[in-house]
Amino acid sequence: MKYVLSLALAASFIGAPVTPTLAVDDGSTTGPSCPPGQVYDRRTMRCVDQNSGVADDDSLAAYAAALSRAERYEEALVVLDQMRDPLTPQALNYRGYATRQLGRIEEGIGYYLRSVALDPDYTLVREYLGEAYLVQGRIDLAENQLAEIEKRCGTTCEAYVDLAEAIAAAQS
Repeated sequence: MKYVLSLALAASFIGAPVTPTLAVDDGSTTGPSCPPGQVYDRRTMRCVDQNSGVADDDSLAAYAAALSRAERYEEALVVLDQMRDPLTPQALNYRGYATRQLGRIEEGIGYYLRSVALDPDYTLVREYLGEAYLVQGRIDLAENQLAEIEKRCGTTCEAYVDLAEAIAAAQS
């Protein structure tokens, strides 16, 4: 699942202020891009102080994921540190992703493996784990994750397609 920084283009056509949002490819948004030190709370639909305890874990995890996709990895890790339960499969996956993108591949793999242990059917973490193995040149381990993804969602789901493309690129 690839996240993109999007703008409310329609608003710009009518002269309304344009607010950057962190969005996922499926069109759903996680809310506006909050300034450092704040997170987007999906319940209240506004940015709140990240240390306030107002945002729930789901909002924090979603915002950390969006920050990572916007290449704001250090901020994503700080947001994940605010979670009441940082040991969910999603939180561990997003922590793994951010640390991997910061160049700490082994540390990222450790988080991915903990996430897989908690939820073996979580295909996104398997995709990211496979990508981390590719960075290490371990195509065999990436192919193992691809096979596990196929068992869970077939060959047309996004996690399978993305990892298969990454493996093909690594082999060429």
